[in-house]
Amino acid sequence: MDLKRLEKTLHKINQFGHSKEGVTRLAYSKEERQAAELFSNLCRQEGMDVRIDTCGNVIARREGSNPDLPVVACGSHLDTVIQGGRYDGTLGVIAALEVIRSLNDKGIETKHPIEIIAFACEESSRFGVSTIGSKAMAGLLENDSIADLRDSEGKSISDIFSECSLNFKEIQRSIRKKQDFKVFFELHIEQGPVLEKQLKQIGIVTGIAAPTRFEINIKGQASHSGTTPMHYRKDAFLGAAEIALQLEQAAKTESGNGTVATVGACEVKPGSMNVIPDLATMKIDIRGTSLDSKNRVIERLFTSIKQVEEKRNISIEYKELSHEHPINLNKEVIQSLAESCEQKGYTYMQMSSGAGHDAMNMAMLCATGLIFVPSKNGLSHHRNEYTEIEQIGIGVSLLEMEILKWA
Repeated sequence: MDLKRLEKTLHKINQFGHSKEGVTRLAYSKEERQAAELFSNLCRQEGMDVRIDTCGNVIARREGSNPDLPVVACGSHLDTVIQGGRYDGTLGVIAALEVIRSLNDKGIETKHPIEIIAFACEESSRFGVSTIGSKAMAGLLENDSIADLRDSEGKSISDIFSECSLNFKEIQRSIRKKQDFKVFFELHIEQGPVLEKQLKQIGIVTGIAAPTRFEINIKGQASHSGTTPMHYRKDAFLGAAEIALQLEQAAKTESGNGTVATVGACEVKPGSMNVIPDLATMKIDIRGTSLDSKNRVIERLFTSIKQVEEKRNISIEYKELSHEHPINLNKEVIQSLAESCEQKGYTYMQMSSGAGHDAMNMAMLCATGLIFVPSKNGLSHHRNEYTEIEQIGIGVSLLEMEILKWA
């Protein structure tokens, strides 16, 4: 394993979208497609066949001695949040590439083919919907369900596909069959503080929380801030604030189940200091590994919407952006990872993932494993996101061992 080579490749990829505020490489943007092109070329240099499917997923294949056997796959994503870090997603793709380079260096041929998949649009930052590429591959995506999606500039997802020489109407051609795969592995930074706090080198993920997301439009009445008495106001923003606080309380009552809720965006119009807001648009993310717990928070959200609507005499509309189910990962793969850690002498723990990953959709196609390496101070989706190269090396070594074991 050549960690300097891995680190250098990671640096090259992260030149696309880099600034002093962080890395911004939104799905299907010029920067993300440039990163995908560089990754494709690096895979070709290792003798891999590369193709891009109709959803924009990059699939690089290293042939096995028996090409008819199901694939051992690994990978993650290259897109980022706005002003994100250098490791989220990207590390998993480059780690998989380093495994292939290592196998080539050693002259090892596997029986099963190996694929690296760089999934498109894992992050929800551009459209409010996450893991579009892996959903498409797993047959979990209907064109109609996302046809109306637009980014912050008002561009439709269909037009954005066209800009990338992709045909939105052909997304269904990205679907893969279950028999195509033997197993899928994703290496990822933890994005939380647990491994660092527990002094563990590896996290073996047993289950993945799933988000339910809403857009809520609170409609009040604009009027002069100086001449409208407080008891006559229909303030859309205060309605939004009240819903947000009730949502926070609902999530706190479910903290024992690990369920969380976030108001990640709130746009207030007309946006003038001396005008009472007549519109507030909120985007809400509710997630957890317990579906029952998550549903209780959603019900309390609906209740608070009705209460605020009546109390403040305002109109509130909402639409569900996505509703996904938590995933339990394959027990055989979990056991295999644990055995490999013990064999290597790595300290590890089994844990759930509060963040969604492409692995949750690949689990619908095949046995799936998700490997975590520690995040410094638990930071992620932040320019200071960091994992020490020695810790990365342990994760990549484990990934290589598992790929060899299964392939």
